[in-house]
Amino acid sequence: LCTVIESENTALYRSDDGGDTWEQKDDSGNVQMRPFYFGELVVDPTDPERVYKPSFTLSVSSDGGETFSGMFGGGFSVSIHPDHHALWVNPANPQQVVLGTDGGVYISEDRGFHWRHVANLPVSQFYHVAVDSRWPYNVYGGLQDNGSWMGPSQAAGGIQNKDWQNIGFGDGFWSFPDPNDDRVLFVEYQGGQLKRVDRETLEVKRIQPAREEDQDKLRFNWNTPLHLSASKPGTIYYGAQYLFKSNDRGESWEAISPDLTTNDPEGQRQEQSGGLTIDNSTAENYTTIYSISESPLDARTIWVGTDDGNVQVTLNGGRTWSNVISNIAGVPKGTWVSRVEASPHDEGTAFVTFDGHRRGDMATYVYRTTDYGKTWVSIAGGEIKGYAWVIKQDLVNPNLLFLGTEEGLYISLDSGDHWARFDENLPQVAVHDLVVHPTEHDLVIGTHGRGVYIIDDITPLRGITPEALQANVALLPTRPAPMVLTTQLQSFGANDSFYSPNPPQAATIVYHLKKRHLFGDLKVEIFDDDDRLIATLPGGKRRGLNRVEWPMRFKAPKFPPSTSLVPGFLGPRVPEGEYRAVLTKGKETLETTVQLVADPRTPHSRRDRQSQQALALELYDMVNSLSFLSDNLIEVRDQATAAAATAPTENSEALIATLESYAEELEGLRTSLAVTKGGMITGQEKLRERLGTLYGNVTSYDGKPSSTQFDRRDALSAELNEALAKSDSLLGEQLMTVNAKLNAAGMEALTVLDREAWNADEGVASFTTASMTRAAWRLWLPQALWGLQQ
Repeated sequence: LCTVIESENTALYRSDDGGDTWEQKDDSGNVQMRPFYFGELVVDPTDPERVYKPSFTLSVSSDGGETFSGMFGGGFSVSIHPDHHALWVNPANPQQVVLGTDGGVYISEDRGFHWRHVANLPVSQFYHVAVDSRWPYNVYGGLQDNGSWMGPSQAAGGIQNKDWQNIGFGDGFWSFPDPNDDRVLFVEYQGGQLKRVDRETLEVKRIQPAREEDQDKLRFNWNTPLHLSASKPGTIYYGAQYLFKSNDRGESWEAISPDLTTNDPEGQRQEQSGGLTIDNSTAENYTTIYSISESPLDARTIWVGTDDGNVQVTLNGGRTWSNVISNIAGVPKGTWVSRVEASPHDEGTAFVTFDGHRRGDMATYVYRTTDYGKTWVSIAGGEIKGYAWVIKQDLVNPNLLFLGTEEGLYISLDSGDHWARFDENLPQVAVHDLVVHPTEHDLVIGTHGRGVYIIDDITPLRGITPEALQANVALLPTRPAPMVLTTQLQSFGANDSFYSPNPPQAATIVYHLKKRHLFGDLKVEIFDDDDRLIATLPGGKRRGLNRVEWPMRFKAPKFPPSTSLVPGFLGPRVPEGEYRAVLTKGKETLETTVQLVADPRTPHSRRDRQSQQALALELYDMVNSLSFLSDNLIEVRDQATAAAATAPTENSEALIATLESYAEELEGLRTSLAVTKGGMITGQEKLRERLGTLYGNVTSYDGKPSSTQFDRRDALSAELNEALAKSDSLLGEQLMTVNAKLNAAGMEALTVLDREAWNADEGVASFTTASMTRAAWRLWLPQALWGLQQ
């Protein structure tokens, strides 16, 4: 048996007689370190002399605890994240060791000599999140003992580990980009350490306020609040027991309040306590400011919440303060103020949440005031589970509220009278922070255990009115859809990397169903300016919100069948602009509009984008025409082959020979145009591959096509026209001759495909250009005309 006993001389003890007697062994630094915090001790299940001691770092003993050595230096990885709390040795293979740290999970296959970080686990613990105004915007946030980070809301190929950049230190808490220059970042970490970071050079300047001569020692919370003014560029607030304000990005500070806490000395004894092992990391700091919120409508109105239960407000920029906690009924005295939030809609309105779990109080406390704190109303309905961390009021609809609790995200459409838990792909996890993006209208969610989530476009939630909820079906507003630039840089990952999908590159049509749809059509049709039907989309039928995604493209072209791949996987984009969306639910129809806009980053002019779209559509039609020709050749070939097999054996040798010869000619033309053999990569290029490659190259770039591509279009158009001319003879005069012989033999005539029916069956659109009209028209004749022409 082995154990670590905390005492004046903390050490590891070992018993070899089942605990009757104990002998002191190692008392080195890593064994003694923070015994109340690092309590893990693991014995190799196959070797009782090998003992692992997770601590700030990982130590190992090979002599039963007599001595420990750190697993650093030599071949041991020095980049493992510190603070080791869990370790498992595989009893079937003791070479395999799994280590749990504040920075994630590591696996060793050689007893800790080398380590691999498990990078695909989405288990990060975010305290706070923020956003910038770029497009795509970046998300900023601090992680539990893993620094502060920034990462994009979308990235080429999806968001991966490599897209995140470390910008801070220690236990990351608040991280903000300067709203007027997002190259400047404000990063805060444990115990009041505040830094200003240059995003480009990563140069760091310490800017936290210092104690003045007439002030008590500053008490910064472990999670010290930082707040950026919404109305005054360069102005930031920071909280100790006093509220500090800087008008120059932290170059200088002014205390604009007295001590806003209870200043209870009973809560300030951490330096005289700590148990047997002295430990004052500043995590023990109490009677501190924990939340700050300046009114977006009046910078003179500032709210402050403290960890010892005070809610303070100033209406004159800090000259005088009022503690309004006595006006809030039903909250136990001294309950931690987890968030105070000024309304973006009304100067006198604010929201506050309280968290009593540290005292065993798991109740949900959420309040609203509309008169600067004179009176408060509880809006914590019985639907809510978990103590409250954060509340946000929507920037557009004042009735729309978002609440983060220890057990998930809750949404209210009626100012807090009723709540519903949001569980659409969001686990029931602690939600510590929320941000409504002011221009993209996303809700960014910082969870403590599952990373960051983003609800794409909350615009439909803003449009849910009582009338919409009562209607059988109601269309809801959505934001304009950006036509994101096509990217094609390759990236190869594996299962040990994390991958988050981008927002769908689609316009959305959102509607609310009062009840689940059971009978009749439920579809969305998209029409252009000329009232042409562009797309028909199946609608969701579930009760509640339904989101239909339109990819803003025509369907992918249909290529003739072959074993080789061509890069034409996507349909051409539709032009930018406004489209009409018609929702059909049974006998009901509703209409709305969908706005398509260019990617805000696009370097291409509208004329150049239109040039690309025109050429893409022309090539799209050429590909579909080649496929239609190929399908016609296959169809008539198969009919001829079948007719030859079923022809009467007596006096039909000439007819059979004619049919077989005709089938061979059809297949010969098809093979010359579109058939390669030997798999994916053969080096063979037929018209199918040449046309598909050009089409793929044009559609993968959103700007003006090159002169070479236009020239290539002309050459391939001529080649296709030549093929269509050959088909004129095969599917025209020669087919009539064959059909005449079949009629004479009393057999059924061969027919070609109808172009309109083929388009409908294959789900492709037709955008015939002037250069294609002459050669293609015969393939579009209705089948009935063939009999008339005979």
